[in-house]
Amino acid sequence: MNPTRLRAAAVAVLLAATGLAISSSPAASASDNGLSIRPAMGWSSWSFVRRWPDEAKMKAQTDAMVSSGLPAKGYVYINLDDFYQKCDANGFLVDGFGRWQVDAAKFPSGIKALADYVHSKGLKFGFYVTPGIAKNAVTRNTPVEGTSYRAADIADTGASMHKNYNCKNMYRLKWSHPGSQAFINSWANQMASWGVDYLKIDGVDATTVADVEAWDKALRQTGRPINFALSNNLPIAQATTWKRLANSWRTQGDVECYCGPGPNGSGYPLTTWAKITSRFASAAAWQQYAAPGGWNDLDSLQIGNGDQMGINADQRRSHLTLWAMAASPLLLGSDLTALTSTDLAMLTNERLIAVNQDGVAADRIVNSGVNQVWRKRESNGDYIVALFNTGTSGNSTVSVNWSQVGFSGAAEVTNLWSGGAEGTVTSSYSATLRPGEARLIRVRPTSGTVTRLEAEQAVITQGLVESNHAGYSGTGFVNFDNVTGSGIEFTANAASAGTATLTLRFANGTAVNRPMSISVNGAAPVTRDFPGTGAWATWVNAPITAELNAGANTVKLVATTANGGPNIDYLDVPVPSAPSSEYQAESAAISQGVVESNHAGFTGSGFVNLDNLAGSYVEFTVTAAAAGPRPLTIRFANGTTAGRPMDVLVNGVLAADERPFDPTGAWTTWVETTVTADLQAGANTVRLLSTTASGGPNLDRITLG
Repeated sequence: MNPTRLRAAAVAVLLAATGLAISSSPAASASDNGLSIRPAMGWSSWSFVRRWPDEAKMKAQTDAMVSSGLPAKGYVYINLDDFYQKCDANGFLVDGFGRWQVDAAKFPSGIKALADYVHSKGLKFGFYVTPGIAKNAVTRNTPVEGTSYRAADIADTGASMHKNYNCKNMYRLKWSHPGSQAFINSWANQMASWGVDYLKIDGVDATTVADVEAWDKALRQTGRPINFALSNNLPIAQATTWKRLANSWRTQGDVECYCGPGPNGSGYPLTTWAKITSRFASAAAWQQYAAPGGWNDLDSLQIGNGDQMGINADQRRSHLTLWAMAASPLLLGSDLTALTSTDLAMLTNERLIAVNQDGVAADRIVNSGVNQVWRKRESNGDYIVALFNTGTSGNSTVSVNWSQVGFSGAAEVTNLWSGGAEGTVTSSYSATLRPGEARLIRVRPTSGTVTRLEAEQAVITQGLVESNHAGYSGTGFVNFDNVTGSGIEFTANAASAGTATLTLRFANGTAVNRPMSISVNGAAPVTRDFPGTGAWATWVNAPITAELNAGANTVKLVATTANGGPNIDYLDVPVPSAPSSEYQAESAAISQGVVESNHAGFTGSGFVNLDNLAGSYVEFTVTAAAAGPRPLTIRFANGTTAGRPMDVLVNGVLAADERPFDPTGAWTTWVETTVTADLQAGANTVRLLSTTASGGPNLDRITLG
């Protein structure tokens, strides 16, 4: 396969498109296996099926996934977790090459047949393993496939056993012996031959880095793209290692409470509110390590079967809100054969899914008692803000200032759970929330505002964040070391290329000028004086004229004398008026269709009625300020009793395959559906193409989110 270079380019585009750098330290490189550009979505057997998976149950869950409509929203993985194996008193039974033996009583057709079944439904198949080699392989001294080595050659029988949650008795491998990598390769090859698309390796800890590296190499050499997930409760001290090797990593132990009435705590309830709220701290701590290709995994989603999951509806919405904001994989743990309508509506909310899939992990900006506020900035300059009341009793008013979010002035606010517009909100936002309730909003700054880049969140060279001089914004300011070369680098997002006036806030309590060179996007530096301000608590604004590119820009300041630079508080970047994000169908390119106005409720001057044949289409040209994933909301009506599917192609590339446009009840009933698509900076074509002889629905407009 050749996904590596393609993925590296895609990640570069997505990272550039994120604009504001929330983390103060540069991110380590993510795994370059070409996978998980966005967080994985699907279902895992562990939470509900637990220790009793079998072929019939896995097929039933697969069928239920398809019939629920979840795959159309992006849920595509069906993952078989632990307890598919066969064991005796010495641990796992093994095949002729020392690999775990599948329990034929549970899976009489074998794993390949199950994977084939999952694939036949248009889904992907996930599998499970833990580090090491089984004791039974060593006892039998099985050969390592394709080599002259045997299990006894590669097993470290004098070391402590690996962590394993089922049959135990997994010896560590001698990584100095070439047969160890060959053994893992053979296991990975077997999985690839079965059609595995996702592999979870459980029991990972600080002692298993070599195992993770070996599995990473093994999966790559198979030639099959296999999403690589690590579990569980991984140490954050090795975060950059997990990021380099894998596509996701579990940041805590299990989200399940194991408090049900069945054996080993199985059965409902599957979780508790305390288990969910414990994820807030780890999501904040791990935020800086998430990026396209590698995600912080908060564990499975305990949503689907109503209150019996162990958390009420408000808490389930908060649960999904946090996972979406954290850009965590969305792997359902519920019983797909018994989804409630309330929970299915939560899981298929396209606005929430778009937040999860936008390629950005949010950071926490308010943490006060039961009140929390999280924010992230998307490639189009919008902010996504989540407010939480994590308490268990009593309403709480949760507030946040726009300056804490990252800009000043006014903004248009949209409630992402309901889709309702909340109008223009100036300076700050507040919501009174029930215990366990969340509010998720899209915040679009209006003209005349600025994006504030706090110095303490930028990349600092030879300096530190302090707060001992009053008057600063945010949580502190940067005090540079008294050396030439100390400096700071901001990442600023611009909606369009051109000349902009940035504002740098600084203080210099000495009588000596502290000049710094300023370079934008690596251009030749220009030296700027920063004279004394009279006191370290006296802050002044210095305008900086800069030529900015559309999208992400670096602004680097470096001290040019041995005195270092002044104290720096923030850099303000102006936000221009937002361009129109609505595109009327009647103004687009139309093939085999006409503009009409005979059904009320449309916006603009009319709508497009496509001819009843496959291949009719409407093609919009939309403008994006920066490259990256964006939500496209399509407004349509379908007054028939049958769906009218359409392909959505962006710049000639399929973004959504036969997107269902289901009946809306009447031609005057207009509804919206959202597709997340990768856009390039500047002009993009969006073609909605009919795929059946019925043609498409009536199309009113698309909105670029």
